[in-house]
Amino acid sequence: MEFKIENTFIYGLERAVKASGNPMRTEIELGEMNEKDIKRAKLLGTTKNGEGHDNYLKGILVHVDVTAPFFWWKEAQRYHWFDFISSQSTMHSLLKFKINERCVIDTDPRVYPILEELVNNYNAIADTEKEEKIAAWRKIIATLPSGFCLTATMTTNYQQLKTMYFQRRHHKLKEWHTFCDWCLTLPHFKEFIIKERE
Repeated sequence: MEFKIENTFIYGLERAVKASGNPMRTEIELGEMNEKDIKRAKLLGTTKNGEGHDNYLKGILVHVDVTAPFFWWKEAQRYHWFDFISSQSTMHSLLKFKINERCVIDTDPRVYPILEELVNNYNAIADTEKEEKIAAWRKIIATLPSGFCLTATMTTNYQQLKTMYFQRRHHKLKEWHTFCDWCLTLPHFKEFIIKERE
């Protein structure tokens, strides 16, 4: 299985760009963004992280499905505004998956027969043997490789993606390169965030 990003939805882009001009207004403007709004969005969006000038980027919301191995999810979860809407569950679905088909190619294949044996042992235990069943389940979960992939629907925003992009674009994990390349495909992302900085 490969790392993948799909089903991207963007919300609030025009409204957030329009709102970026609020500090200089006595009346809030609505409507479509114009060239003046875009010019301001570029100026504010390309400021350094943490200065606060790019806060309007928080208003550009992103929903996306990410399929990633456990080792990537552990790193991604450090970002406070990269939140799970819902995800596949090992608790509910692990035994429905073909584990070897859900792992990245780098996973050592010697683990698959071990997991198959553990799953068979688990399935052979009667449901009435609750303690034994729980212990067998824990052994499966504990043996599951870090290369096992799950898909989650995530919510985030352009300001968080800006942080992730600049922190991860040169990361040694190829998954982060794919993620950063995806960021560049988002509407106005490169224009509002990258253009003057690279």
